Amino acid sequence: MNIATRSRTTDADALRITLLWFGVQLAWGAVLGLSLQARVVQLGGTNALAAYGLISTAGAVAAAIVQLAVGPFSDRLRRGGDKRLGFYVAGSAGAAIALIALYASPTMAALTVSFIALQAAMNVVIGPYQAILPDLVPAGRIGSASGWMAAMQSAGNAAGAILATVLGHTVLLGAVMAAVLLGSCAVTALHVRAVTLQPLGERAPIQVTRKLVDLFVSRALVYVGFYTMLGYFFFYVSSVLGRSPAIDPTTASGIAVLLFTLVGAGGAAIAAKPADRLDERLVVTIGGALMGVALGLLAVVHIPLLVPFVIVVAGVGWGIFLCADWAFACRILPPGALATTMAIWNVAVVGPQMVAPALTTIVLRASGTLQSPFGPRAAMLVAALEIALGAAWIWRLPRQGRGE
Repeated sequence: MNIATRSRTTDADALRITLLWFGVQLAWGAVLGLSLQARVVQLGGTNALAAYGLISTAGAVAAAIVQLAVGPFSDRLRRGGDKRLGFYVAGSAGAAIALIALYASPTMAALTVSFIALQAAMNVVIGPYQAILPDLVPAGRIGSASGWMAAMQSAGNAAGAILATVLGHTVLLGAVMAAVLLGSCAVTALHVRAVTLQPLGERAPIQVTRKLVDLFVSRALVYVGFYTMLGYFFFYVSSVLGRSPAIDPTTASGIAVLLFTLVGAGGAAIAAKPADRLDERLVVTIGGALMGVALGLLAVVHIPLLVPFVIVVAGVGWGIFLCADWAFACRILPPGALATTMAIWNVAVVGPQMVAPALTTIVLRASGTLQSPFGPRAAMLVAALEIALGAAWIWRLPRQGRGE
């Protein structure tokens, strides 16, 4: 039986479907995790901190606008039988060019333009691509395929961080990432061409329902906690190490972030089958609970040797959350407008990038810890509470498991 008529999606099929996500996340793992900051420091001098805030905000705004514009257009074509391949190919080609330009930019203005172009091109891919699982995968395999998607995100982020560390923030790094992105796009696109689309249900008008609002709020709260943890982790590591000469905070925090992303892939693998068999609200809650408990321990117990073990627990929890979160959205959002509603859903990732530092600053200032040695630990506690609230909020949604 050929792939066009096969009703069951195998792991090999899921690998090809999700490989493009590895290429996308590899680029983001290097650019958002390390390279953008380094390039801003190279070109911005004493104004680097302010410049970074402006360029990252401009990129996030561009990402949101493009996704919200491309999503409805993609859905309209999908209802006519289109497989969204044009978005994958055109967006990946544009992003490959922008990646090289980002590392070759000689001025801050050029860097800003190339980063905005990269965000725009990547989100031409990301908006339609977020609907690929329900486009191609039977309902009963959505959880397992979501596990592959979450694993590709974690593995891609880790690979990007490693490449940036090994190759430095150079044009060579941009070229390598561009090649990986185009190669992963080619594999996914060729596979999608050979697969029969899943049938669409009856088209319904997009409505701002309680389900959509609750899904958005839950995801946004968890991501606010995630970006709070990510943004303040370097300061936390610095405070834990204190005057220890054994390892510098930059290296220590880099190793910890890499460990977090690597074990996240394992967490996604653990959650793949349960996401198909169990109530996905429970799976989301387990992932959020692991993260919340781990970050709470960081806030309470100030022991350097404890940090790697806590990071492993948090990373596993993050992978579990990513898998179940994606599967839940694929099942609960309307099939005839998936790219549109997932673009709205994805604003719950873009928004927290801007909200997390501002909200944490307000909380730390109000608690009197902003300038105190306890500040980084308080930030970990804030992150734990935000993630716990997001995981609890998911229970406002109806059960959506077992391929329903």
